[in-house]
Amino acid sequence: MLKSYHTAGTAEAGCDEAGRGCIAGPVFAAAVILPPAFQESSLDDSKLLSARTRERLRQLVEREALDFGIGVVDEKEIDVLNILNASFLAMHRALSRLKIHPGHLIIDGNRFKPYGEVSHTCIVKGDGLYASIAAASILAKTYRDEHMIQLHREYPVYGWDRNKGYPTREHRIALRNHGPSPYHRRSFNLLNEQMELDFS
Repeated sequence: MLKSYHTAGTAEAGCDEAGRGCIAGPVFAAAVILPPAFQESSLDDSKLLSARTRERLRQLVEREALDFGIGVVDEKEIDVLNILNASFLAMHRALSRLKIHPGHLIIDGNRFKPYGEVSHTCIVKGDGLYASIAAASILAKTYRDEHMIQLHREYPVYGWDRNKGYPTREHRIALRNHGPSPYHRRSFNLLNEQMELDFS
C-alpha cells in the first residue's frame, strides 16, 4: 500500500507528468489532492499498470480526490522551452487548475521549479511510494493517451494509437517514410540517426 501523505496536517498535492520521452505530441501533467485516509491497494506507478487498470483507477481518483488539475504544454512550446522546463510548466498549469490551494507539493523526480510560495519535496520514483503522486501519474498518462489517439486519427501513419508518440521502431520507420508531422517535436533527434529531415 502506498503512503497517504508526506507532510501531515496540510492539503498536499502530488504531481507527475507523462510524455517527456516522446518525440511527438504534448507533455501532460496532473496534480492531485487525495483525502488523508485514501487507500487503494492497486494504485501504483502508471507505467506498471495495464491500460484497463489505469482507466479504472482514473475513474476512482476523479471520483474520490478532494481536487485535481491537468496541465498541458504542446510540442511547439516544448521546442522553445526544452522538455525539462516544459514539464515544470505543465505541472504549474495543473496546479493552477486546483480549486484547493495546496499547502505542500510532492513531485515525482529530482528537480522542480518552485510554484509560487508553496513548499515542495522532490521524490525520486515517488509514483511508486505516494498515493497522490501515483494518482497524478495515472491521470497524466490516461489524459495524454486519449489525446494521442485523437491525433492518430489525423495522422494514422505513425501508429500513435499504439506507441503514443514514443520513438518505437514503427514510429521511426514512419518518420523516415513520411517525414515529420506538425505534432513532432522539432528540437528532438527524431530518427536517432545522422540524417537530415526536411521540416519545411
